[in-house]
Amino acid sequence: MLDHTPPDALAKSISISELNRQVRTLLEQTLPLLWVRGEISNLTYASSGHLYFSLKDADAQVRCTLWRNKAQLLGFRPENGQQVEARVLVTLYEARGDYQLNVETLRRAGQGDLFQRFLELKEQLAREGLFDSDKRRPLPAFPERIAVVTSPQAAAWRDVLSTFARRAPHVRLTLYPVPVQGEGAARQIAASLAQAAAAAHDLIILCRGGGSLEDLWAFNEEIVARAIRASRLPVITGIGHETDFTIADFAADLRAPTPTAAAEQASPARDALLERLASLAQRLYRSQQRQLERYAQHLDHLAARLPSPARQLQARAERLDDLRWRLRQAMARSQDARERQLMRLASRLTAQRPATSRPKARLEQLALQLQHAWQQARAQRTARLDKAAQALRQLDPHAVLQRGYALVRKPTGKIVRNARELQRGDSLQLILAHGEALASVTQVVTPGEGQ
Repeated sequence: MLDHTPPDALAKSISISELNRQVRTLLEQTLPLLWVRGEISNLTYASSGHLYFSLKDADAQVRCTLWRNKAQLLGFRPENGQQVEARVLVTLYEARGDYQLNVETLRRAGQGDLFQRFLELKEQLAREGLFDSDKRRPLPAFPERIAVVTSPQAAAWRDVLSTFARRAPHVRLTLYPVPVQGEGAARQIAASLAQAAAAAHDLIILCRGGGSLEDLWAFNEEIVARAIRASRLPVITGIGHETDFTIADFAADLRAPTPTAAAEQASPARDALLERLASLAQRLYRSQQRQLERYAQHLDHLAARLPSPARQLQARAERLDDLRWRLRQAMARSQDARERQLMRLASRLTAQRPATSRPKARLEQLALQLQHAWQQARAQRTARLDKAAQALRQLDPHAVLQRGYALVRKPTGKIVRNARELQRGDSLQLILAHGEALASVTQVVTPGEGQ
């Protein structure tokens, strides 16, 4: 018999909460931290210190949340109508299923042209596959020679030196000095990367300190990205601060948030397990922070919808009084109805009570008749049994033995009925009316021989 049930009908369903949780996890894991720009609207300063607003452009808008601990770090007060750039994490508010952005930081718009060039080049190189993860080279576990491409006057070089002196003083560092900003800086950075890749090194660190988008622009040039991908050695970038991203970061085999972090990634850790534990603790902290932030947002929404407790108590007290009165009325009506029903049943029982004197006399008469019939039947069956026993005694073989006959058996126990069954010398057992005897055959006479 064919099953016409659609395959989808057999699939296990999930709850809305589980669906929203999976969508939120998918959004947060698929989309990295990114910058978006737009105009602030519907701005609300919550009593908790969190900011809720929308970012919009001419065609669309999206809800945003800026938590109190991050809002306190802003260098300006956001207002409706401001054009801003926001570094955001794309997520989902599970309680309502609303897609929203969790804002890490805000800055005033004003670097639009450079940022647009950055986006266009990033998209072009991404389409070429320059940023594909499968093209990234693995880092050596224990490097011995490392090339550092940076400015010798920059604080980044000093940070790299102090980090390796603390963590891995045995590693040999070679500086390839380059300007890190200004005219021609990108070409010199690309040339130094090619020179370092041709030398006897294990990997390359490309780094510089923080700055504005203009200050970091040399690391957003196409020539630098292509030089990184052309290198035979893996490249670690540590450019600017944690929130700064450049084209070089996307092209590198590993992006570190700062020059110090790049040196730490390249140096063999003396206590790798503790560092791993610290990394996991930081991830757990961020996850807890996001969870607390979501709970805080949910609490803000619930607080806005919470009615007055006094009004709720008064309404429930009135409802309780009404139910108490209705219960007493219902119990009184039920008791009256049951009393009336009991009276009707008692009356019917009195009317239907049967007379027992006549059936009792009849029952005693029938009992006497039954006893008499039983005695007669017992006498008849006893006589029949005695007669059958007498007949059975007439058939008893022992009665025949009493008249002088005997039973003849072979040693095997078989009864002998015919002389042909015997031979001379056979032993026989003779069963008499009183006792037994053993005999031996001396002669066998078959029927006809004795006549």
